[in-house]
Amino acid sequence: MYATERRELIERVLLDEARVSVAELAERLGVTTETVRRDLAVLEEHGVLRRVHGGAVAADRGSAAEVDLRERLRRGGPAKSAIARRALEGLGTGFTGSVLLDAGTTTGALADLLPGRSDVHVVTHSVVLAAGLTGAGYTELTTIGGRIRGITGAAVGAGTVGAIESLRPDVAFVGANGLSAAFGASTPDPEEADVKRAIVRAARRVILLADRTKFEVESLRRFAALDELDVLVTDEAPAGALGEALDAADVEVWVA
Repeated sequence: MYATERRELIERVLLDEARVSVAELAERLGVTTETVRRDLAVLEEHGVLRRVHGGAVAADRGSAAEVDLRERLRRGGPAKSAIARRALEGLGTGFTGSVLLDAGTTTGALADLLPGRSDVHVVTHSVVLAAGLTGAGYTELTTIGGRIRGITGAAVGAGTVGAIESLRPDVAFVGANGLSAAFGASTPDPEEADVKRAIVRAARRVILLADRTKFEVESLRRFAALDELDVLVTDEAPAGALGEALDAADVEVWVA
């Protein structure tokens, strides 16, 4: 395979998954890790990607960058669906109580599985999730208002944070833009970070939904340290520093 073909393939993988691993690319392309690193360096020079430890992320994954809701819905669908199913299994068939759903596409995949479970009372600040649940005939639903951010469809602001602080949900399902050993769970926007932080502090049990493309990514604002999380549900067990840090923080890892 010529260098041009390799780099085009790397770009396609980035478009679909938003993150690539040097080791995985080397195996997939049948070349050495040194060759992959050279390809990544060339692509970084052209603004296609940004290199991180062990691989690279799409150029739109800078600490303050956000991908809009429509683009995030297009990315990683199978992984998000699998993570959502595994997370819902964690509630158990006999669960009766309240869950707080954070805004996001992975939590949205979980919301799609809820119709038919009248034992679960859902609270959410996402107009997208609320509309989907309402449209599916789900009746055990409470929405939290506020100023709506168009890029995520989430209510934010002091009123939203205050409303969440007055709640004590049994379980919170939370999404993140990044998860790293050193920085914890993070997101780019300060107002969304405030809401996520309030969710983490309000819930009795916090379950983070994050696929492997979020590993060792650090967005601008941290909303939770690792020891504030109870469970990470993901599509691949974290290795290296992140895996060790999660273990030290006593975070359960469920692999979909």
